[in-house]
Amino acid sequence: MKIATFNVNGVNGRLPVLLRWLDEATPDVVCLQELKAPAAKFPAAALRDAGYEAMWLGQPRWNGVAILSRIGAIHPTQRGLPDDPDPTQRRYVEAAVNGVIVASLYVPNGNPRPGARFDYKLAWFDALIARAQMLIDSGVPVVLAGDFNVIPAPHDVYAPERWTKDALFAPAVRTAFARLLAQGWTDALRHLHPDATLYTFWDYLRDAYGRDAGLRIDHLLLSPALAARLSDAGVDRHVRGWPHASDHAPTWIMLDDEGGA
Repeated sequence: MKIATFNVNGVNGRLPVLLRWLDEATPDVVCLQELKAPAAKFPAAALRDAGYEAMWLGQPRWNGVAILSRIGAIHPTQRGLPDDPDPTQRRYVEAAVNGVIVASLYVPNGNPRPGARFDYKLAWFDALIARAQMLIDSGVPVVLAGDFNVIPAPHDVYAPERWTKDALFAPAVRTAFARLLAQGWTDALRHLHPDATLYTFWDYLRDAYGRDAGLRIDHLLLSPALAARLSDAGVDRHVRGWPHASDHAPTWIMLDDEGGA
């Protein structure tokens, strides 16, 4: 079972890129972020033609999350993050797909720091940690997938000294991410590739992709019931180089039905 996360940075404007990648990579389940489209404008028909059913929460201009599946029905378990400090922002959707609880999430950016946006980011993380604890306690297989807007460690960014004032690398944010992991979640990419240079985002400015000046901010976290099935994980970084691509690259895991690495 292949599960991927992809911040598409506009699902309609970059629909050709999304469809091309789906055809090439054939993931079974996909979590999308930054739809930047109201619910009525989500391209459900085009995705269905590509073989994917969808569940989504849309929002005009900003945010928006979705779950796609080509391997069975999507059974909603949560629309919106419980106790979200601002429930008008569409940042969390959760469903059961093929025996796995899948959450697609888009953590607030938090810049500028300090300020109200940074405070909202920390409050949103607190709400996520509460929901994640409930999921861990359930004992069921769960994956939290999405754009966490967190650079977990210095080796997850091309030049950490340049990011000390950014909300993505702030000590309080990294601490919140560590609190989340401490519940028992496995960071899939780092678990299988502990020393590799792995980036999932490259800014559009200053030829960041060409210089490989990237960040790792898109993560897939696995509950203990799911981590034992992890067999592979990676980033489809070449997609970032396609014409009119998102500034993020799809990130994915492979789960073995009988237990993996």
